[in-house]
Amino acid sequence: MKLGSVMKRKTVLAVLGMVILAVAAVAVRQAIVRGREKPSRRGFLAAIRPVRLTNCTLQRFGSAHDGGYLMCGNLVGQAQSAYSYGIGRADDWGCDVSRASHVAVHQYDCFDPSRPTCPGGTFIFHDECIGAAGSRTDGRVFRSMAKHIARNGDRGKHLLVKVDVEGAEWESLAATPDDVLTTVDQLVVEFHNPTRREHLRLIEKLKKTFYVANVHFNNFGCSKAAPPLPSHLVEILFVNKRLAAVDPAPFTPSPLDARNVPSLEDCQAQW
Repeated sequence: MKLGSVMKRKTVLAVLGMVILAVAAVAVRQAIVRGREKPSRRGFLAAIRPVRLTNCTLQRFGSAHDGGYLMCGNLVGQAQSAYSYGIGRADDWGCDVSRASHVAVHQYDCFDPSRPTCPGGTFIFHDECIGAAGSRTDGRVFRSMAKHIARNGDRGKHLLVKVDVEGAEWESLAATPDDVLTTVDQLVVEFHNPTRREHLRLIEKLKKTFYVANVHFNNFGCSKAAPPLPSHLVEILFVNKRLAAVDPAPFTPSPLDARNVPSLEDCQAQW
């Protein structure tokens, strides 16, 4: 065999060896991540276990399917302002809230400039997004919830808040000071891909101020790849502890919850 052929063969074998090592390293890292994520998911599911409240009459606000959320209908009347983060072309939640509580709903969305309307309600649209801090990215403005509330003159007021911002909820809510959260009567959040320990820490932070009053898994994210969570998407209603009292009876899912996507199979946790 010629020397050149031998060298080429050695080179090919060396490259193959490096590729195999790189693939193995990736597999090991993924296994480590999965090993970390699974306990976090178990802890997350345990942390979001809902409680029954003695003075909460659940009512659906928003659409019949995706975009609809359960809240304590009898407790919205104390609200003095409302915030809807993540709008798109419609804000059925904001419209129902504005009509029921007779307050203006501040809408925030820097990705879709659509201006939803609400006959009988009041919308104030802001071409901005919620973020952990103030920033500008690709021409889009991000500000914290605390900054939005202050700029609108709503500091200290009773608030209703909905957050559905495709993953930005984690850092944004983690950065929201406790003294701001205490002014929120009810907080509805759709959480995306809860897999990390910091996600569990956020739930623990929120539970200092709120009770978890309802949990609904979005069936658009149903998956067997994230046990014990049935879905990568979960909608949670938080009710401020200063307003609500816990009923010792076990929580039972409300029939008012509905599939986000009617044509897809449902998947819910068995509490």
